[in-house]
Parts: sequence; structure tokens; C-alpha cells
Amino acid sequence: MPFRLVQKPGSGGAVLEGVVMRFAEWEPVYERILSDFGFDRDADERARDLMATYAEPFDHDRLSTVAGATVAVVGAAPGLADEADRVADADLVFAASTAADVVRDAGYRVDLMVTDLDKNPATASALTESGTPVAAHAHGDNVPAIREWLPRFDAEHVLATTQAAPRCPVENFGGFTDGDRAAFLADAFGAERLRFVGWDFDDTSVTGQKAKKLDWAARLLAWLERRRGERFDVLDGRRDDLDVRFATGGSEETE
Repeated sequence: MPFRLVQKPGSGGAVLEGVVMRFAEWEPVYERILSDFGFDRDADERARDLMATYAEPFDHDRLSTVAGATVAVVGAAPGLADEADRVADADLVFAASTAADVVRDAGYRVDLMVTDLDKNPATASALTESGTPVAAHAHGDNVPAIREWLPRFDAEHVLATTQAAPRCPVENFGGFTDGDRAAFLADAFGAERLRFVGWDFDDTSVTGQKAKKLDWAARLLAWLERRRGERFDVLDGRRDDLDVRFATGGSEETE
């Protein structure tokens, strides 16, 4: 993988060079998200720093098989159980949050679980204990979960992530929700094709802030597919309505 530890001025420690470059691209998008939701950047950074006290540098070679692979990016939509078999012929499975439980219950392996610890942290802990990598995410609202659960994880199998600036060993590969973050992780490690399973942007049971987050997930995937020169079937029928000016410097308010 094209990453190496370097000392970055003002970073508070060594960071991964490739991730530093990625954050320069991600930061303007992150700032739009902070503004849209009214989130506190300082709170995200405090959560990141707390995560750093429990985490260890993750060996990127653990995910070297992602390069050139078809990765099933599995979301936690209510209908996931009915389509879980779609992961069968993918090379690797990246599962977001409770999707990890559904996929495993269906008899399939999870190669990476992506979670912010809010629903099924016991599953994440058990996966690390069995040697399966878990991308555990720190943000301003999950400090209590980090304190409670990270000490129970096997740190060797934790890929610690943040949506703020990376600080070793906590990394930033882009993405906001567990689901789209799984897609950004697959992209960062060189996946040739992303297959989306268990996604439902029209889920009527999702309201309020969760619905707003789902909308952001769709917009971020639209940005990712443009960057990859790919078209994700999960966006068919809604692609033209998704505003990705947040990634191009355009004003969402005035354009």
C-alpha cells in the first residue's frame, strides 16, 4: 500500500502520508458536513484523541487483498436479509454496523466491519477477538462508547478512524456514515469494483437527522463514483438529483 508514517507539522505525531494527502481533499467536504449538522469539530478531535489512547497503528497489509477485488459494501437496510446472498461471489465483504450480524447469520464471512459503536459494539469486539479487522470510528457523539468498548477490543485488529484530521494511529479515509465510509475504505485500499448490498435510500422508517445522514451518504457516494469513473447501481434513479457541489467548491445555497 502507498502509505508510510511521516512527521507532519502540527499533527501532534506521526501520520500516514497517503492519508494526509487524502485529508486535504476530504477537509472541505468535512467542513460542509459540520456546517450542515452544526457539529463541533473540537468534539470530533477530542474523540479522535481519546481513540488514539486505545488504538495501535493498523498494518495496512492486512487489507492488501482489497486491491483489484470486488468488494461487497453492505448496508444495514431493513431488507438486507432478503438479499444477503448477493455477497456470495464478491471477493471481500465490508459490512456496516448491524449488517455484520445479518451477513454472518446468513452464513457469509465479514472481512471488515465498519462501525461507530452505536448499535452492536459487542459484535465488533467479538470480531476483533477472532482476528477480523474492525474499522472503529470516533466522532464527537460517541466518546462514552469509545471509553466503554475500545478497551475490550483486540487492538491488533482495530483500524481506528476519524472524520477529523488524522492523528496516528487514528486515520481518515473519507466518508461520514458507516455505510459510505465502508465504500471509501474499499476505494482507498484499491478495490476494482464496489457492489452495494442492503442499501435503501427510500427507507420510510428513517426520519429526522438519520434521514439527513442518509442523504449525505448518497451524495458522498455520488462524489466517490465520479472520482472512480464508475457508476454505482445503488444510485440509479437518483443520481441526477444529488448535489455534489460540496466537493467542487460550489455554493449549495446560491447556485
